[in-house]
Order: sequence, then structure tokens, then C-alpha cells
Amino acid sequence: MEVLTDTILRLARELPEGGSLSAKALLHLGSRAAVDQALCRLVRRGRLMRAGRGVYVRLVEGKYGTRPPSAAMLVRTMGQQRGETVTLHGAAAANALGLTTQVPVREIYLTSGRSRRLTLGAQVVELRHAPSWQLLMPERPAGHALRALAWLGPKHAAEALRTLGRKLSKAELREIAAARSRLPTWMAQEVSALARNA
Repeated sequence: MEVLTDTILRLARELPEGGSLSAKALLHLGSRAAVDQALCRLVRRGRLMRAGRGVYVRLVEGKYGTRPPSAAMLVRTMGQQRGETVTLHGAAAANALGLTTQVPVREIYLTSGRSRRLTLGAQVVELRHAPSWQLLMPERPAGHALRALAWLGPKHAAEALRTLGRKLSKAELREIAAARSRLPTWMAQEVSALARNA
């Protein structure tokens, strides 16, 4: 069993920060029971951290000891491994774009996959399933603007779009306008007004 534990630990060390392991991905090394037992043993020894159901991550060795990996890196690599789209929640996007001074207390990401929670030490990261229109342009400022508008709601959309009109480039505003057909009616109307005035 120590050979299996050492093999899993070697594979974990080869992963970049935020890379995750799952028991299913390690079944080529042994039976499910043996793999589960080896993963539990590594968690008990403090070599791996169980971030969620079936998700194990390597602790990062730093100058001041070990720490969990960055939540953003873990979420990004999990999305890539599972073929899911993962992006910022509207509250974080609104804060990043300067539409609100509120700083989100919890780390929440939107995903095309199922909703789930990950625990990285004391930090809880929430992945929420979102409709496809909220996942448009996941890493683009125009996409973050759409998510921020959705979070702000119809009441504050016009004011937020005026602010975005000053902050975003013409190309980014055109990207937002091009997405109108996939947006909810209230948002499509506000975006259309922005497109007419631009």
C-alpha cells in the first residue's frame, strides 16, 4: 500500500498549484478501495487536502509553511479538467469593474456544471450552476459586465451601463451589444439603449 501512496503523492507533486486529483482518475493504479484508502492516508498525514467530495489537492509549500492552493486556480483547473465553463460571480465582477464598493465576503463562482462547495482550510468556495447567458465570454471584460448587470438587477442597470460606457472600450461595448439576443428581456432592452446611444 505504501507504493500506491508514494505513487499518488508523486503524481500530486507534478500538478501545478490548483491542480486536483480524484479517486476515479487514479483507478489505473489499483482498486477503488485501495485508492480511497491511500488518499485518506495522505490527507491524515497532511500531504493532501480534501477540498470536496472526490476532490483532493496538494498543499503548497511556502516560505512560512504550507497553505491551501489559490481558490481561483483550483476552480479554473477543475473547470478545465471537467470541461465546464467557470467564471466570476456577478458581485465580484461588479466590484472589479468599479460598479460597487462592496467587496464579496465569500468566494462564489458561476459554472456550467453542478453546484458544489469546496473547502480549502477555513475558506469555503462555492460553485453555483448558472444559465448559459450568464456564462457568456467567461474571461472577457464584456462578460464580466453582463454578470455584474445581472447581479445589480433591473433597478440599477441603466446607471451601471452609463458607468460601463465610460470605462469599457468601444469593442467591448460592441461585444455586450452583440450578446443581446441571449440576454433576459430587461437586460436586452437596457443594452439596446446603450447600443443606440454609443
